[in-house]
Amino acid sequence: MEAIWQWGLALIHTIQQVHGPVLNTIFKAITFMGEEEFFFVLFPLLFWCVDFALGVRLTATFLISIYVNFWLKDLFAHPRPFQLDPTVKLLDIRGYGLPSGHAESAVVVWGVIAAWFNKAWSWVIAISLMILIGFSRVYLGVHFPTDVLGGWAIGGVFLLVYLTLAPKIEAWLKRSSLTVQLVLAAAIPLLLMLFHHTNYRTSPMAVLIGIGTGTMLSRRIARFNAAGPLWQRGARLVIGAMALFFLHFGLRQIFPAEGEHFYLIMRFVRYTLIGLWMSLGAPLLFLRMRLASSGNNNGGDSLPEEA
Repeated sequence: MEAIWQWGLALIHTIQQVHGPVLNTIFKAITFMGEEEFFFVLFPLLFWCVDFALGVRLTATFLISIYVNFWLKDLFAHPRPFQLDPTVKLLDIRGYGLPSGHAESAVVVWGVIAAWFNKAWSWVIAISLMILIGFSRVYLGVHFPTDVLGGWAIGGVFLLVYLTLAPKIEAWLKRSSLTVQLVLAAAIPLLLMLFHHTNYRTSPMAVLIGIGTGTMLSRRIARFNAAGPLWQRGARLVIGAMALFFLHFGLRQIFPAEGEHFYLIMRFVRYTLIGLWMSLGAPLLFLRMRLASSGNNNGGDSLPEEA
């Protein structure tokens, strides 16, 4: 691997020959589209303002892909470029390099969205973002080119599996009882978390439990429709985001900090609440506030209902 890493460093040096404050800012902005904070805006936007079903499908696929990415990073334990050559470092980051989580999530997130629109322009935009986000990681010196290629490849596998199997899985869940749906929504993430358990694996699996259980219940008690005039969608996003901000940042100040007793348990609780709020709590509130109407939501019919 040493020869590949040295080739990667040489390429990064070549790319960084043309860099400066402006380009650094641009590529940091692009790479932000793969950060947790960005997804905390994008996913609620899809859930509450675009299409509830799309939000569920995308978030679930994304969370599982992130879990696999973390597992592969620990398995390969490859260094980042700046750990071999500190001069290429243009961004502070920690953890292993291969595969690039940003590159992988770019393929999953924008590929799923492009497939939902199913238009030529949506795929042009999606592929452009995949390339730009992956390239930004190399430019900033936080990933070798091979890390990005690996992320794109794994993301492509997830996207292909999603496009192939998601309709079949949803059809099967639709025929299942509510009990089966709730058990699966909790059991699968818990098993994955126990299989490879660290603090960073806890968060996506906890959100997945919240999303899964909240979605199954919401189809029965909160038939939420994300359609509506722009002012309603904007109001939903602002109100929902305020509560989401509290759950994510406010509870972090209240709950035990890393290294303290019960930290992991309360971290699990916090992220589960985030998933439940996105999929159940917020839709219920929006309906009570008359900021949304009940009924089918675009692609919502394909979500599971009790047999």
